[in-house]
Amino acid sequence: MIDSRQGAEPPKPPERVVELSDDNTFLVDAELIGELLRIPTPRVPGLMRQREITGVCERGVDEHAGEFRLSFFYRSRRARLSTDLRGHVLRKSVIDFGDRPIPDAQKRSTTQDVDPVDLPQR
Repeated sequence: MIDSRQGAEPPKPPERVVELSDDNTFLVDAELIGELLRIPTPRVPGLMRQREITGVCERGVDEHAGEFRLSFFYRSRRARLSTDLRGHVLRKSVIDFGDRPIPDAQKRSTTQDVDPVDLPQR
């Protein structure tokens, strides 16, 4: 028997693209990072090992408790993902700073307890 897929809905992508392990380590799909930073997916792991792509993790407090903001930096681009504790992406954004350098403080790899609303937006 031949099954026709014509008119069938395409498969939905997995809902979770961020995994949080018990030791507070995040695993983000390289395809998503590549898409946001405009990098081919196969290059993402190597660029991370070479520290060309860096990241910052911030833990929400007060009304943002239970959320994390993950920021990734590559050249003049900053990509941000806000997630809940289950790894569901709540918000995402990308900024290209163009010829302006990204401030060094934003490029460091770190985990902090901060209120995302109180952080300066650049």
